[in-house]
Amino acid sequence: MAYCGVGDGWCFSSGGFAGHVKLMFINGAALKPVPPVTPVGMGKSTRGLELESVGDLDENEIAAWMTQVASVPGIGGKKK
Repeated sequence: MAYCGVGDGWCFSSGGFAGHVKLMFINGAALKPVPPVTPVGMGKSTRGLELESVGDLDENEIAAWMTQVASVPGIGGKKK
């Protein structure tokens, strides 16, 4: 899994696996709407998606989630 951050904290991770791609949002439980997948071992507030094909991709929804998650402190970030 590759982690990306904004400012001083991590806010997003992604990874490719056999049969699917994971997109995970740190503090994803606070997003509107909340992403459907609660991953195991990534923290209580992490939520995301597991995509099996390009057809599963909703670019507008993912862009909205990325905008939202980038506007709040990530893991290890300073409080705003």
